[in-house]
Amino acid sequence: MVDFTVLDDLCTTAKADGVQQLVVGAVVAEDDAVLLLQRPADDFMGGIFELPSGKVEHGEALDDALRREVAEETGLTVADINEYLGSFDYTSGSGKKTRQFTFAVAVGTTEPVRLTEHDSYQWAPLNGDVPVTDAVSTLLDTYRQLRPPAL
Repeated sequence: MVDFTVLDDLCTTAKADGVQQLVVGAVVAEDDAVLLLQRPADDFMGGIFELPSGKVEHGEALDDALRREVAEETGLTVADINEYLGSFDYTSGSGKKTRQFTFAVAVGTTEPVRLTEHDSYQWAPLNGDVPVTDAVSTLLDTYRQLRPPAL
């Protein structure tokens, strides 16, 4: 379970670092696979696979934004926020310095996935090469290290 006092610290540090936009991302896992969403080809970073993620609205808490974004993008309901996995910075399509905070989450059920903003999805095996950016790959490595070993 995430210590929610950490969430305030993350926001405070981002502001001090000059970050203009906050984004939250979720590692949603089922067995030994993680949910990846494919961005539309004509969108910013079109065609890449990414974690369910999205912008934090003004005045919105990170945990609320995480639950909202997972629901909006996948139709899945976050039951628990298990672990903070880390962050990475990038420049958004609008030119803003952006920081994505990523968390491991548990969802009530993993099906059906209902896409509203992406072209497709896949359950990518964690034991192989996952088709994501280097920044997301690093977060998935952290997730692999935190998972209990398979029986």
